[in-house]
Amino acid sequence: MIEVLTDMPAGVTGIRASGRISGEDFRAFKPTMEKLGQSGDIRIVEIIAPDYQGFGPGGLSADLKMGFGTLLAHHSAFKRIAVVSDKEWVHHTMHALGWMVPGELAVFGLDELEQAKQWAAE
Repeated sequence: MIEVLTDMPAGVTGIRASGRISGEDFRAFKPTMEKLGQSGDIRIVEIIAPDYQGFGPGGLSADLKMGFGTLLAHHSAFKRIAVVSDKEWVHHTMHALGWMVPGELAVFGLDELEQAKQWAAE
């Protein structure tokens, strides 16, 4: 499931990924992503929940399609992305692949959510 969070600072979009994410979840999230791309200033706090299980049917292909589409169309709009998770593999993956993400990227633990929000808003 992809949930858009409302308790974020102005100008920051909060996203929570939990359970197994399907292609249908990405299709439901697409209008939010399109609106975000039109903002001209993309700041995201993405929480990978403890119960996150990866991709379900069609999830990976939908993620790649939406992610690369937004990245290519709005590359210079990406300012800050805070990834929040206690999953060790998330921290390792972000540190290994973070160079591919436009703008600034920082990784926080779940107990650092408030710091992640403030960092993304700066």
